[in-house]
Amino acid sequence: MRSAAGWVVGIAAAAGLAAGAWLSRPALPPMTEPSTPPAATAPAALAPGDRVPAFTLPDLDGMPVRFPDRFLGRPLLINVWASWCAPCVEEMPELARFAARHADDGPQVVGLALDTHEAVLDFLGNVPVYYPIVLETPGPADASVKLGNHQGLLPYSVLIDAQGRVVRQKLGPFKAGEIEAWAGLDEEVR
Repeated sequence: MRSAAGWVVGIAAAAGLAAGAWLSRPALPPMTEPSTPPAATAPAALAPGDRVPAFTLPDLDGMPVRFPDRFLGRPLLINVWASWCAPCVEEMPELARFAARHADDGPQVVGLALDTHEAVLDFLGNVPVYYPIVLETPGPADASVKLGNHQGLLPYSVLIDAQGRVVRQKLGPFKAGEIEAWAGLDEEVR
């Protein structure tokens, strides 16, 4: 019996040491929801007449393009798109025709791709457009949001006047022939 009693005493001593170690450990913080990084504060929604805030994005060659400063002096149509967005892809030929018609005068067109560099290059290899494309990583405070797209839907277009102020904003794709009227241009007076 002594040996069994010795075992019991040994186990009790080990349990006591383990309990003491457990109780002397630093206290854990109370259980809470998993921590998430603080959300980026969304910029105030732009409205017609507001000046576009300055931002810089890389073009397809990695060169920085500063908005709206680089495009002042002529109106600018920024079209936000992604290679995986079917309505974006459908409207691109219309945007390309509009850009070609106004290459020397009228609104300039810039595509702002919320996509990866590789996906955009692959896409443009199959569906070439000849207006400038800049890249942005999608997120809660990306350039699309800065331009007023707080719903985060695509495509999204913004018309900016020659002085860098918002004229119009459009959520959704352009239909054939719609851009001219939306941009306030008369087909007969180019």
